[in-house]
Amino acid sequence: MPILNRAAELQDEVTEWRRHIHERPGLLYAVEETAAFVAEKLKEFGVDEIVTGIGRTGVVGLIKGNGAGSRAIGLRADMDALPLTEISGKPWASKISGKMHACGHDGHTAMLLGAAKYLAETRNFNGNVAVIFQPAEEGGAGGDLMVKDGMMERFGIEEVYGMHNMPGLPVGHFAIRKGPIMAATDEFTVTVKGRGGHAAQPNRTIDPIAIGTQIITNLQMIASRNVDPLRSVVVSVTKFNAGFAHNVIPNEAVFAGTVRTLDEAVRDLAETRFRQIVAGVAEAHDATAEIQFHRNYPVTSNHADETVYATAVATDIAGAANVNPDIDPMMGGEDFSYMLNARPGAFIFIGNGDTAGLHNPAYDFNDEVISHGISYWVRLAEQRLGE
Repeated sequence: MPILNRAAELQDEVTEWRRHIHERPGLLYAVEETAAFVAEKLKEFGVDEIVTGIGRTGVVGLIKGNGAGSRAIGLRADMDALPLTEISGKPWASKISGKMHACGHDGHTAMLLGAAKYLAETRNFNGNVAVIFQPAEEGGAGGDLMVKDGMMERFGIEEVYGMHNMPGLPVGHFAIRKGPIMAATDEFTVTVKGRGGHAAQPNRTIDPIAIGTQIITNLQMIASRNVDPLRSVVVSVTKFNAGFAHNVIPNEAVFAGTVRTLDEAVRDLAETRFRQIVAGVAEAHDATAEIQFHRNYPVTSNHADETVYATAVATDIAGAANVNPDIDPMMGGEDFSYMLNARPGAFIFIGNGDTAGLHNPAYDFNDEVISHGISYWVRLAEQRLGE
């Protein structure tokens, strides 16, 4: 089945919503303006129950079907932007300096609003559909907070589904896989403490820069020599700060970065070896190292049965040739993982076409995607609640 006629009819209206949201981005939990816009639209559509303030600034709307039953599924979109200055040059570019929708959450929100309007008009399903609009996906774990606020229990959600745009994947295409689809995103900061002194007399110092670089080099042994080559791990140091003059060896050096993994056993091993390597190399050179290791988002892992359902729906919309049912996992992170840990469900990618990449200041969500995304959400709700 191609995109729904009604979804195509909604294209221009939803595009206007998307561009309005794009102009007024908010970071993390500070998405009050977008949340108010969402709540206003849900009320306008006649959504049966609208609850704001879940997960601080999240919004959930409950749409009741015409058929009997209390079973509910959740459809989730994220609302927050990124701390970037936009250079897209579009007429609807961000009007707030230093903030922009560089990941397409404006498009995700608009598509789910379009689906909510359609579902509220037709109600061609049994039970309930909860449309979930989440804050703070970009590092704030808003998905975790919404779950902890009792969202699943409050709305009787038994399954939950998410969707994200993918630059480079053609418009009208989808990609998904069973099991791990996005990585756990742990973060670390290490402070190496030595003894500073004159750069011309390094023998009288304990050089934290030299020691820090050795630690960083040895951390790559986690991937190359500690973890099974057929299993994935990434250890990336992304910051290194030390020193203040050409002729002074400082007292300390600080580096930070991220560890990415696709299963809990490797995650545990990577953290254990990380701590051992940092402490061991520092001790070997008479230095000390303070380690801050934060377990951030867990692995985003799709449930098997729900992935089959989601793949079938995408195939109905796009055709089998345009759906990749076994895309390679990605080492980026996603806090929809918390919702998938709370309830069975699946996370799918929808093609954004040949656009700038995610988190790029030139990125803009491709509005041609909108009717495809609405069609996916509607058909998923109708099929999962039509059995």
